[in-house]
Amino acid sequence: MKLSIATYNIHKGVSSFGSHPRILALKQAIDALDAELVFLQEVQGRHDLHAARYPLWPSQAQDAFLAGASRHSAYGMNAVYSHGHHGNALLSQFEITSSSNRDISDHAFEQRGILHCVVRTPAVEVHCYVIHLGLFAAGRRRQTEGLIETIEASAAPGAPIIIAGDFNDWGNRLSAALQSRLGVTEVFDDGAPKLRLRDYLHRKSRRVPTAMPARTFPAGLPLLRLDRIYVRGFTIESAEVLHGSLWAGLSDHAPIIATLRLC
Repeated sequence: MKLSIATYNIHKGVSSFGSHPRILALKQAIDALDAELVFLQEVQGRHDLHAARYPLWPSQAQDAFLAGASRHSAYGMNAVYSHGHHGNALLSQFEITSSSNRDISDHAFEQRGILHCVVRTPAVEVHCYVIHLGLFAAGRRRQTEGLIETIEASAAPGAPIIIAGDFNDWGNRLSAALQSRLGVTEVFDDGAPKLRLRDYLHRKSRRVPTAMPARTFPAGLPLLRLDRIYVRGFTIESAEVLHGSLWAGLSDHAPIIATLRLC
């Protein structure tokens, strides 16, 4: 079975500069991807100020609006404020049989969560984890530990899993732990040898693993490797960062799209 997936930080459906609404154009762009699973970060569940200011602002939560009539969606609310809330979401062309959201906030000023969904594909159930880690390295390490614990507790060993989102891990310090403990592969891993976690921790230079994720931020001229897709139980047929003026005008992150085949 082939599976097309994408991950995208949509910047709450507004432009990076000026906070102009981009949610209608985002829906058109995401529909054009024709991905069967779309992992989204910074999804606005509610924003009363934008709703009052912009006549075309959707009355639905962004996950439901982006899903439309042809997809299922699940939303994990993380950041809550007086005029609304935002979090992570999954759009799926397949039935989402269950979803749950775990709070992994490291401090009061950055609310973060793990959205876990079980998706029933024609071949097998796939465990999907949508993630958006914090801005500080120590917090990201603790949040990654929470992600590993969540996956170990919710997915059977060897079960197909997809972890995707904005890891804010520009130095690629987290891949070794995920690879070693979960047996996952990052979609831009070109076959370079993976480091075992103990090897990585005992290297004097503390250099990162050879295989590096793609550059996705900022969207107009990607320099930093922030967004990732890790998989288990799949072979990776292709992976691509989507560049160009269209994507640069929609969000501050560029989306990643990958084609997988079930092992």
